[in-house]
Formats: sequence, C-alpha cells, structure tokens
Amino acid sequence: MRLRAVDGADPVAVGAGLVTALDGGAPLALGFARGPEDEVAEGTAVVIATSGSTGVPKKVVLSAAALRASAEATALRIGSGRWLLALSAGYVAGLQVLVRAHLARTTPVLLDGRFTPASFVSATRELGAGPRYTSLVPAQLATLLDAADDRDVRAALASYEAVLVGGQALPPAQRDRARDLGARLVRTYGSSETAGGCVYDGVPLDGVRAAVVDGEVRLAGSTLADGYLGDPELTARTFAVDGGGVRWYRTGDAGTVADGTVAVTGRIDNVIVSGGINISLDRVERSVRTVPGLEGAVVVAVDHDRWGQASVIVAAGPDGAAASLFAAARDSVAADVGMPARPDRILLLAELPMLASGKPDRRAIAALVGGHGATDTSPGG
Repeated sequence: MRLRAVDGADPVAVGAGLVTALDGGAPLALGFARGPEDEVAEGTAVVIATSGSTGVPKKVVLSAAALRASAEATALRIGSGRWLLALSAGYVAGLQVLVRAHLARTTPVLLDGRFTPASFVSATRELGAGPRYTSLVPAQLATLLDAADDRDVRAALASYEAVLVGGQALPPAQRDRARDLGARLVRTYGSSETAGGCVYDGVPLDGVRAAVVDGEVRLAGSTLADGYLGDPELTARTFAVDGGGVRWYRTGDAGTVADGTVAVTGRIDNVIVSGGINISLDRVERSVRTVPGLEGAVVVAVDHDRWGQASVIVAAGPDGAAASLFAAARDSVAADVGMPARPDRILLLAELPMLASGKPDRRAIAALVGGHGATDTSPGG
C-alpha cells in the first residue's frame, strides 16, 4: 500500500484521512514527507514520526487494528463520550483522541488557535452535555492550574470525566493541585510504538502486558506497532520475541512491575558519570520538579572540566529568582538522590523551547546550555 502524506498540523485533514485509513483505505504519513519507496503492508493505517525530543525521529508503523485496540481499551477503562483535541493531531496522543472520538461515533471539538485558559474554556463549552474527555501534556495542565483563580477555568477543568496526562512525567505538585480543584487526572504511559498510552495510573490496559527484563520495562499486546518503516534492523532490536513467541516492545525505560503495577524510574541511558559516580538525570529532574517554581524544569547533561560531566537545571522564570531556586533544588536533590547528584548550575529562560507535541525540546535546550559556561562547583561540595 502507498502512503498518503497529510499535514499533521491540520486536524481536519488528519481526521478525514484517519477515518478512511481505519476502514482499509490509504494509510497516512504523518510528520514526514512520503518517499517513492515508502510501501507498507496491508492493514497499516498510519506511519507516524516520533517527536525526536532526544534523538533522530523514527517512522513508526501502526496498523488499524493496533489503533482500534488502544481506543477500545481506553473506553473500557475510563468510559466513552465526546473528546476535546488540545494536542497536535500529528503526534500519537492527539491522533488517538481522533480515533477514540471516531469509535465513540462522536465529533471531536478542536481547540482553536494556541492553547490558553480562554481557548480551553471555550472549547470545553462546545462539548455540550454528556461525558467529556481530553488529553493534555503537563505543560498545558500547568497553564490551566496557574489560571485556576478564574472560576471558569476551574469549572471547565473539573467538568471532564477524565483528563489523560502523558508525554512526560507528571510532577506530584501538579497532580495534587489538580486533584484539589476537582480535576480527574489519569496518568498515562506509552509511546508511538504502543499506539499511545497503554498503562493508566500504573495499570496496563486490557490486552496489554508489562514485564521487566534486565531492569528494562517491556510491553506486549494488541496495541504494539508493526515496527519502523524502512529499518528492519531497528525493528528487530526494539521488538523482541521471547521463547514463547510473545512479541515485546523494549521501551528503553528503567522500572519495576509489582502486583500488576508499572513504575517507571527513568531512561536507562539517561545517566551521567560525575566524579566517577553514576547519576540518573531522570531522578535528579524528578527531585528538582518538586521545588515550587521548577515544576516544569528540565535537567540536561554538560561536560565539566573537573568532574567529567555535570547536570544543569533549565526552567522558565525571572533571572532574579535563580539563586533561591537553585539553592532549593540542590537541597532537594541532595536529600532525594544524594550529595554528588546536586546540579552544577541553573539557567532561567523567558520560556522553554517546546516541540509541537507539547514536550520540552530537549535537544534545543541542551544546545542552549552548551552556549553558557560551566561553573567549577564540585558535585559533592
């Protein structure tokens, strides 16, 4: 089958093409220009480029069956109704909003223009009566929480049966603030390779299995992608078949599975060696994000003349707050992770570079950090 390129920034075009693709029509190419050699197997609905937040984007092949299985399992877990699309339709989280709405036989409401508290309130009203659902990234949720003094924003947020939040870890402070406002959040874990979120609040959806092998979280089930377009070697490395013939997606995430609950602790490869000590930047970032004012911070690695590598906090905020935020963050990391893991410095920006998916653009952030000189602060001093 030949792919049909569709602009992921046009949710109307994506939605129309998706309906056709789910019923066996021309599969969609989202996030990349279709090449003359791009042929896919029968049953493919979408080939979607990953966000590329930390590396080169990959072209993930998703069947209609996988997309339907994911949407149906979501409906079984949280219910069915009308959906608000507040994310780009060119990424899997936004795409799945359209799939869920289609299977529920409802018309999704498309948020108009930039995501703001006002646009969210307006779009929520368009949903009308009945169960409401939406999917957000933590940065969008933070925008709403910061505007929660407005009763219309509070009412809109609390009116949803479920607000799926994924794309990156949800800071505990955000989760608690949202709960206090009456918002019913559902933390999701998954990726393009699993047709979107497939673990909700730590519990795999029906039809999804989770296991840990050599410290790595692996996922299996009917929502798995077929592989990567034009890259059979990467497909074979990433999707492993066990001795029983079960196909598993190797997530690259470290974590545990206990009593059926999945807990992800960070990326296996997101580790630096500072002064001879291995330090997980994911653990550092989680600790930093517990500091008020740093809930959306990103922690990246830098080379260090004395210690080999160190970490830097990058966040949106006024320069005048840097000293107090940095001190609080170092204290938090020292308590949670250990003295050697304390960040080397902080960089405050007017706003963080973001991808269209709503995630921080970590490559752009790392490049910005690279343009600022490192201090000679000891990771243990």
